[in-house]
Amino acid sequence: MLRSLDIRDMLIIDRLSLEFGAGLNVLTGETGAGKSILLDSLGFVLGWRGRAELVRQGARQGEVTAVFDLPKGHAARAVLAEHEIAVEDGELLLRRVNTRDGRKTAWVNGIRVTGEVLRALSDTLLELHGQHDDRGLLDVRGHRALLDAFAGADTRSARSAWGTLAQARKALRTAEARLEETQAEEDFLRYATEELDKLSPEPGEDAALDTRRRLMQSASKIRDDVARAAEALSPNGAEGQMLDAVRWLDGAVEAAGDVLAPALDALSRAMVELGEAQQGVEACLDALSFDPSELEETEERLFAIRAAARKHGVAPDELPAFAADLRARLDLLDASEGNLADLRRAVSTAEAEYDAAAAALTALRQDASERLDRAMMAELAPLKMDRATFTTLVGSGTPGPEGVDEVAFEVATNPGAPSGALNKIASGGELSRFLLALKVCLTGGDRSMTLIFDEIDRGVGGATADAVGRRLKALAAGGQVLVVTHSPQVAALGAHHWRVEKRVTGEVTTSTVVPVAQADRVDEIARMLAGDTVTEAARGAAQALLDAAA
Repeated sequence: MLRSLDIRDMLIIDRLSLEFGAGLNVLTGETGAGKSILLDSLGFVLGWRGRAELVRQGARQGEVTAVFDLPKGHAARAVLAEHEIAVEDGELLLRRVNTRDGRKTAWVNGIRVTGEVLRALSDTLLELHGQHDDRGLLDVRGHRALLDAFAGADTRSARSAWGTLAQARKALRTAEARLEETQAEEDFLRYATEELDKLSPEPGEDAALDTRRRLMQSASKIRDDVARAAEALSPNGAEGQMLDAVRWLDGAVEAAGDVLAPALDALSRAMVELGEAQQGVEACLDALSFDPSELEETEERLFAIRAAARKHGVAPDELPAFAADLRARLDLLDASEGNLADLRRAVSTAEAEYDAAAAALTALRQDASERLDRAMMAELAPLKMDRATFTTLVGSGTPGPEGVDEVAFEVATNPGAPSGALNKIASGGELSRFLLALKVCLTGGDRSMTLIFDEIDRGVGGATADAVGRRLKALAAGGQVLVVTHSPQVAALGAHHWRVEKRVTGEVTTSTVVPVAQADRVDEIARMLAGDTVTEAARGAAQALLDAAA
């Protein structure tokens, strides 16, 4: 329940504090006094998207604070828990500020939040039915959602099944397109795969072959020099002379003593280095020794690898990966029929699951349509439309996430008259009463939300307006309803009454809302009956309305 609303510097409201109560709250006032501004301010603190310019002229910023009572188990508590916002003493305090440059900042119970959080809370706290909400009733595209709300339909199973079916169909289409594309190049794939499998290139093979080829090409030029170097290092050359030197020094070491020790150590190290040099040269000689046909074979394979790389537009080292990709595509082609069969079975399974979920929704909607029609007829009678009929049609439509049904509301306002769409049959006053009756049916026993009706009684008067007011009063029992009205019959039934006034002080226009005390209600309702000049007859009529409402 909305307990209080505090507005500062919004549009033409400078300072305004309102305390609301349970039951039927009525707001009256002259046209243009600012009733819509009050609703705009309430919508602002709840995060609704509305007017861009809200700050009062000359003010630095505008601010709205709303306080709601949250009983245990209220749906808003789940939203608060999701965003880790605590609730103390069952109170929810919303505050939102709008600066002159358009920046908006909001807090919930002192915690800064986004507009999305406010809107999520708003969905659990309040419903507004404005002067043009019957247009929503006229839009047949919204009728299924209204019926689902009445039925308490849970469309999650259908949505999930629809999503699974859409994915299965997409996977099948993708596989079929891929297969068609692959089949178009099947001959190429088989030929290229066979060719590359026969060649069997390895990563890095191109560089290795090129190095070996260059070495073999230069072998004839350098082998003689390497062989002479090997001879110079052999026992007939440096090795033999070093061994002679070691043998001669060994014979002289006893006489020379420690003087020759460093020389002998150096010769020992030199012999080790000489051995390593000999091994390296001999290894080079072995590498330079090759069969003349090896060069031809190496060149043929190198040229074959490079030709294949040019043919397929890849680097030589990329040939193995390219060949693997071709094999995978060919394997896909070979296994495609089996894969397609699996995908088609998946689509069939998904279709069956979706059809079952959609059929369950259809059955639920058909049953709910009959109950809604009966409930609407019961509600229309007190609204002076006992001879009207309301019919909910459930027919087949285009399958989608919420099933396969199309829903349309049709009415007949007079006996014997053909039924038809609301916008072609019902007048403005009749539309308002259909909307009110539908809202009563959809609300059921749920009184957790504050309902606001903005001139729901327009286009009706006399006994019909009284009937509308009494239905609003009944709807407010055990909950809270706010009604903006120009109807004295509706105003007389309010448990709480406020008058919206516009005042001009100097060159400044402001709007305010003042509580109408019980003693002053006669004059306010008489004004609504008679206009600017309130007569005793009007006062008498107003008193009669209040007495009848008591």
